[in-house]
Amino acid sequence: MNIKGMSLGPIGTNCYIIYEGKEALLIDPGAEVEKISAFLYQNNFHLQAILLTHAHFDHIGALEEIREHTGAEVFIHENEVSWLSDPMKNGSGRMQDSEITASPAEFTLNPGKMQLGPFNFTVLHTPGHSPGSVSFVFEEEQFIVSGDVLFYQGIGRTDLYGGNRNELEMSIRNQLYPLDDTYTVYPGHGPETTIGMEKQRNPFVRI
Repeated sequence: MNIKGMSLGPIGTNCYIIYEGKEALLIDPGAEVEKISAFLYQNNFHLQAILLTHAHFDHIGALEEIREHTGAEVFIHENEVSWLSDPMKNGSGRMQDSEITASPAEFTLNPGKMQLGPFNFTVLHTPGHSPGSVSFVFEEEQFIVSGDVLFYQGIGRTDLYGGNRNELEMSIRNQLYPLDDTYTVYPGHGPETTIGMEKQRNPFVRI
């Protein structure tokens, strides 16, 4: 299994394409639809699904165009189903000039094991940055896509709609830090890190 990261849009939101053979998952198509599409089409990938770690505008900016081009179905946590169509909740109505909206997701994400095509992973509900934030854990490959929950020596902001600092800290301590120290963390912004490094060096949530 392979993972391709792309830093997209004006604030460098990380989009990830996870692929095995010609099958792929797309996580957080935040902007620059042409870059995402080029990678998918150049490799002749079949997109199994579009997964959203949460519904802030910088993570869904290219969602509608990508789903139209590929026909892939969208998964999001139930707490943020309404955010795709609400610019005030997803932040685009507050933080930028143009509003971003998308059609409703086809499916909601539930905590627990999940299989899509050849991909097996676990969905963790990790609220705090937003009420429906989730993290995707790929146990066999020992990596996690953490969205805007845990960063390299940082954590997600909690001053946006629905944010809660205590919830965020609990999500990190109770859901992410129990993972093995060797797990690679692919965050929503910035460089990758590991669980072990963040437990020792993250100034916001340390063990």
